[in-house]
Amino acid sequence: MSLSLSACTLLALLTWFTTSLLLCNGFPAYQHHHHHPRFATHNYRDALTKSILFFEGQRSGKLPSNQRVTWRRDSGLSDGTAMHVDLVGGYYDAGDNVKFGFPMAFTVTMLSWSVIEFGGLMKGELQHAREAIRWGTDYLLKATAHPDTIYVQVGDANKDHSCWERPEDMDTTRTVIKIDSNSPGSDVAGETAAALAAASLVFRRCDPTYSKLLARRAMRVFEFADKYRGAYSNGLRKYVCPFYCSYSGYQDELLWGAAWLHKATKNPRYLNYIQVNGQTLGAAEFDNIFGWDNKHAGARILLSKAFLVQKVQSLHDYKGHADNFICSLIPGASFSSSQYTPGGLLFKMSDSNMQYVTSTSFLLLTYAKYLTSSHMVVNCGGTTVTPKRLRAIAKKQVDYLLGDNPMKISYMVGYGPRYPQRIHHRGSSLPSVAAHPAKIQCSSGFSFLNTQSPNPNILIGAVVGGPDLHDRFPDQRSDYEQSEPSTYMNAPLVGALSYLAHSFGQL
Repeated sequence: MSLSLSACTLLALLTWFTTSLLLCNGFPAYQHHHHHPRFATHNYRDALTKSILFFEGQRSGKLPSNQRVTWRRDSGLSDGTAMHVDLVGGYYDAGDNVKFGFPMAFTVTMLSWSVIEFGGLMKGELQHAREAIRWGTDYLLKATAHPDTIYVQVGDANKDHSCWERPEDMDTTRTVIKIDSNSPGSDVAGETAAALAAASLVFRRCDPTYSKLLARRAMRVFEFADKYRGAYSNGLRKYVCPFYCSYSGYQDELLWGAAWLHKATKNPRYLNYIQVNGQTLGAAEFDNIFGWDNKHAGARILLSKAFLVQKVQSLHDYKGHADNFICSLIPGASFSSSQYTPGGLLFKMSDSNMQYVTSTSFLLLTYAKYLTSSHMVVNCGGTTVTPKRLRAIAKKQVDYLLGDNPMKISYMVGYGPRYPQRIHHRGSSLPSVAAHPAKIQCSSGFSFLNTQSPNPNILIGAVVGGPDLHDRFPDQRSDYEQSEPSTYMNAPLVGALSYLAHSFGQL
């Protein structure tokens, strides 16, 4: 009797576990019924795997037993003690050892949006994408644990940048920076609310308890962002500028945060907030850049879905706002205002330009999805632009990144036969702890920065800043504008690669 009971219990547990696993790892969020094109010049699936693996190389804190980037070790284990809070974990944003909350939150938002739109296509990579998101959200929950306070940075960037040392060795001051009612930061708070809300949708089916925690925290954080208005770089300029100064103001993050809360909670107060405040928060402003600082274009595309797919008539204008952004990207269209290199790469600015290539490619593919499901097109001053055209433009940008460019180099480390060897990244460029157990002191590391030798540790999946306006790339470690990777460069690329891998039958 007891045997059959335990067998029954085991079967029930197994059924529950398998169902949970399916929900968590492989539940189709988006089915795409295209005929697969027969031939692809790139292995998008391989690039997808690597683009997610990169995040494990950026982890701070106590690394888990299933850590795949094994040349990294634990780091920043006392982060937060300066303010008697636990801020262990999260991500280093790029090639240094500072944890900047503003770009980290944007990274989590974009990884989450990638999974929300294209997670159903990711197959085995979906679980790795979820783990990358959770590594970020676990940290953001710590950073927002106290009401009306967000810990927005750990580390002093100026002191950190005066050293070239492994995160495992760092001994610079782990200064803790916060915003609160006296020193507000609606930009970083709005983005943090967006990240928590977007991630709550990712975990809604497979971890409902965690999802609810994220959604509740997102609501509280957004209330704080809206109630105490101001740009965080006003009060914290000496810590956050020029690194992640809020150049575009905080209005875009309030609109963006409200848009994500509307999507995640379906609470009518957020739709009402958008209807009442949208114009004053810059819904119709014409700016055609989307990245860690400026969220206007992303908010327009996201809100256009509510009109196009969910038929929320009061958001009708966002289709027009989204179209204006899209038209600005179309070469030859009457409203086109975008610059491209001779080799065809979208070029927004010389510093870390590839972040705008990946974010724009993601928006193009996502908007194409919304347009297709609503049987709509974009009208650019008399020129009709179809979803198919948007996908073709996005594919061309991703293909350039992966090696179809005048330099014949992949700008993703570890992908393809030729890729950057000397990326601007402390952990990658210094010998690993396994290879060199003794501590490498702050200034001793500069001898490694200044060599022409390839980096000893390959940070697989890292996407670097990319070529200049003339398609040139020197592959110099000291050139942080072109050779430094970042988490927000990869986050939107995860979604774009998922779509491309699926559409070419590779997933």
